[in-house]
Amino acid sequence: MKKTTLAIVATAIAATLVLAGCAPSNGGDASTAKAIEVGSIYEPQNLDNTAGGGQGSVEAFNGNVYEGLFKLTDDGAVEPLLAASNTVSEDGLTYTFTLVDGVKFHSGKALTSADVKASIERVTAEDSQSARKSSLAVISGIETPDDKTVVIDLSSRSISLPYLLSYVWIVNTEAKDLKTAEDGTGPYTLGSWKRGSSLSLEAWDGYWGEKAKNKEVVFNYFTDATALGNALLTNQVDIVTSVQSPDALTQFENNPDFTVNDGKSTTKEVLAFNDRVAPFDNVDVRKALYSAIDRKKLLNSIWGDYGTLIGSMVPPTDPWYEDLTGVNPYDTELSKTLLAQAGYPNGFEFTLDTPTYDPHPAVAEFVKSELAKVGVTVNINPISSDEWYTKVFKSQDFEATLQEHVNDRDVVWYGNPDFYWGYNNPQVTQWVAEAEQSATTDEQTAKLKLVNEQIAKDAASLWLYLYPQIVVSASDLTGYPVNGLNSQFYVYNITTK
Repeated sequence: MKKTTLAIVATAIAATLVLAGCAPSNGGDASTAKAIEVGSIYEPQNLDNTAGGGQGSVEAFNGNVYEGLFKLTDDGAVEPLLAASNTVSEDGLTYTFTLVDGVKFHSGKALTSADVKASIERVTAEDSQSARKSSLAVISGIETPDDKTVVIDLSSRSISLPYLLSYVWIVNTEAKDLKTAEDGTGPYTLGSWKRGSSLSLEAWDGYWGEKAKNKEVVFNYFTDATALGNALLTNQVDIVTSVQSPDALTQFENNPDFTVNDGKSTTKEVLAFNDRVAPFDNVDVRKALYSAIDRKKLLNSIWGDYGTLIGSMVPPTDPWYEDLTGVNPYDTELSKTLLAQAGYPNGFEFTLDTPTYDPHPAVAEFVKSELAKVGVTVNINPISSDEWYTKVFKSQDFEATLQEHVNDRDVVWYGNPDFYWGYNNPQVTQWVAEAEQSATTDEQTAKLKLVNEQIAKDAASLWLYLYPQIVVSASDLTGYPVNGLNSQFYVYNITTK
């Protein structure tokens, strides 16, 4: 499903109906009287980020309704949030966190260390669909010596632990029905969720930190880029979280009524093979298909002058980025040579499971056309978001698929042979483990650069391009994020001039 278990899997189950914002309610110090109307194609599947809520739940709730011990800023820095302070033992195996004083859940219950413990355990539970479940498996125990102290013991060093904890929403242990309701500590409470239409957030008077600068934010959901652009053009929405088509931009560029922001994206369009099965268990086959696709032409056909070519899973915003676009060059003669070398001089045939939402159908048709030139036949099998999750991600019953992966720092998934694409290189697995156990960020960066280089050499997947991150707003709107890291969209600083 689209960005569901990974925060990678985004769902576009939405309708074109746009609702006007509700009247402001309990905003307290909020300065903006009118509701901020947000346009998005990412409606949540549900509201629980451990139960397949999808990109939409992260976009609306992360940092707005729920908070973590740490937060990931729009610039990619990790900062303390509900953790007032923390210490690390000399061996790096024990982290001790002290919680911020005076924090309450929306229900009125005071935040305690027991809530933090239970929230982390929700993420690491067997049935969790969290993006970072496997990474947090390094936690061997959690102790709560008092209401303000959380002690996390690790089975091995985890230099990324604060970053990983930014994914963990702290939830009231007494909360129920988290797929349709909430009980977080953030600056907003859930107003109403009208499925297929809108979701509203209301500023909360009881927030422990700086109050939201607006009284209400309404996420309005659309099924296509044209409807989304028209809603902004006609003032039905004030801002679009991520423009999905360059064609929609022409009406906003050089228009003084709007601001176009070209931010830093971490969303990769990936052609992933099931590396467990023939012929994709053969490195030469994967490299052959990579060299058969004119990625520059593909990017231009989908995004015009926007977006970036990449040669691996690592975007430029990750510390271990290297430009590896030349490792698998566009070269059809090289592609044919590699296919013959792999035992497929006349090509072969495979099925490409393709999510039905944009831009995947267009990407699939382009890939089919390109591979036909080297004798490879692609059968496109359109599947829904739910089918993708069940068939591809969970059952791993596929040959190849398209998917957009939104997370930063997610190259580590190539160190997990059980991940849906089945890439299994013991050396990469070892480097990923060593990187996480590093004592310094320099050591971590050096190891993950090795991972980055090896998966490119192995063409573990085909990284087609990096999406642009284009946020368009009314020109009088300020205070919104522009980079959208990991699909988050903090709304508490948004206001009108």
